[in-house]
Amino acid sequence: MEPQRYTDLNSYFRYMFGCRVQKITIDAGLTCPNRDGTLSDTGCICCNPRGSGTGAHRRGMSVTEQVRQGKARLSKRYKARKFIAYFQSFSNTYAPVPILRNLYDEALAVEEVVGLSIGTRPDCADEPVLDLLSGYADQHLVWIEYGLQSAHDDTLIRIQRGHAAACFQRAVERTRGRGISICAHVILGLPGETREDMLETARFVADLDLDGIKIHLLYVVRGTALAQLYHQGDYQCLEQEAYVDLVCDFLERLPKRMVIQRLTGDPHPEELVAPVWALDKTHTLKRIRERLVERDTWQGKGIEKQ
Repeated sequence: MEPQRYTDLNSYFRYMFGCRVQKITIDAGLTCPNRDGTLSDTGCICCNPRGSGTGAHRRGMSVTEQVRQGKARLSKRYKARKFIAYFQSFSNTYAPVPILRNLYDEALAVEEVVGLSIGTRPDCADEPVLDLLSGYADQHLVWIEYGLQSAHDDTLIRIQRGHAAACFQRAVERTRGRGISICAHVILGLPGETREDMLETARFVADLDLDGIKIHLLYVVRGTALAQLYHQGDYQCLEQEAYVDLVCDFLERLPKRMVIQRLTGDPHPEELVAPVWALDKTHTLKRIRERLVERDTWQGKGIEKQ
């Protein structure tokens, strides 16, 4: 039997709950300080103007309705028995605590929802918000997903991120010791970054000893500043095989205990400009697994050699 070469999310969930667990994506209708004028009104150069979620809030769907629909769909497709409410679109700690409490309570009130996963920015998680999440962690699995994207401040400025890498590090330190699992989001292929730059981000994340990570491909979405750069010839997307190799290099530098929640992205077909291969997620994941075998490598191998 082929050995497991990285710590995948499904295996982690099975270990925690003894059954198939799926994340249900929720759009809570929140915004972001990098879009509402607090920091900027344009967002990051690659950020979808609609956010990364489903658009369900704009269609008038409540959190309860979104969770119930997600349960029905995912239990049928994957035979899932338990669910994590994943607040995904924009910054899901960017609201007064009473509003956040109502949103999180509503999701957890649905039967078989066993936890929360909260996507946000590292500059949007102050002590009261973390106290709120910590309170849920006594009875539920709670993850907070902080967008880092890159460990390089010059890159973060280039993509108009609105915070520095040190802000991410401070958010991690504030979150520790509260029973909350911490996940970092990083993007491979950001403008101006070399292979070594991206692998320095892997080392930065590894040194923080986080609980999980999501690795995203930078793809070009319509209506973004990145799309303008792409059409002007000032940005070139990664080729699929180059991305596959980068992911393998990245995994080698991450501790084995870190849960790999994602290895690429999920662009909406009607919004994607480039690269076209980003739409074939199944093949990309297959190539990553094959390349790990071809290279006889695995998550943490680079750390073991040190």
